[in-house]
Amino acid sequence: MATQQATLKVQLVRSPIGTKADHRATVRGLGLRKLNSVRELQDTPAVRGMINKVDYLVRVL
Repeated sequence: MATQQATLKVQLVRSPIGTKADHRATVRGLGLRKLNSVRELQDTPAVRGMINKVDYLVRVL
C-alpha cells in the first residue's frame, strides 16, 4: 500500500511585477506563471517556506 502524500493547492492572486527578483523566482519555482494559475504541490517544509516567503502574492486553497 502506498501512503497518500498531502498536497496543497496554491493560486497566484497578485502579479509579481515590481517585486524583488528572488520573490519572482520563488513564484516561478512554485510553478506559477499567469495570474490566477493554480498548482497542486506536495506539502513539504521547502514548499511551505516558499509559500510563506511570497504569501502576499499567493493564496492557499
